Amino acid sequence: MRNWITRAEASADIPAVRDINLTAFETSLEADLVDALRADPSWIEGLSLVSTDDDGRPVGFALLTRCHIGDVPALCLAPCAVRPEWQRSGAGSAAIRAALAAAEEMGEHYVVVLGHPAYYPRFGFTRASAHGIGLSIDVPDEALMALTLDAGHPLPSGTVRYAAPFGI
Repeated sequence: MRNWITRAEASADIPAVRDINLTAFETSLEADLVDALRADPSWIEGLSLVSTDDDGRPVGFALLTRCHIGDVPALCLAPCAVRPEWQRSGAGSAAIRAALAAAEEMGEHYVVVLGHPAYYPRFGFTRASAHGIGLSIDVPDEALMALTLDAGHPLPSGTVRYAAPFGI
């Protein structure tokens, strides 16, 4: 397994991050979402992480932004993306692990993700509904997952409120 170098996104990485999202997804929705989140109060400096190739170019990306579970501050993991030629190499997992570690270091406690139920449990995510966490829209129950970054802070229950750019 490759030992990925991860770091917080720098302003010079913004075009590369947009390109990662444009090449990883079929439409520009995720790339446009990241741009909108950068301009939103939900953006937290230091929680947009990249994994880089041997030349220091970003190839993987993970973003945590502010959301709430009920009235409790939490983070939302989305989007996560990897350039197609680097997919299944660990670049995405490295960026996600780095983002979760950075959040924990900042004193954050909770993270939610709406994603592939076979992928995110490797990071400690579990079915959100088991903790009384839901969304205001219908999604497959197994797709909404949550994680506490600190065992001393059990997950709160409530409806997840995403930042405005998510449109949820």
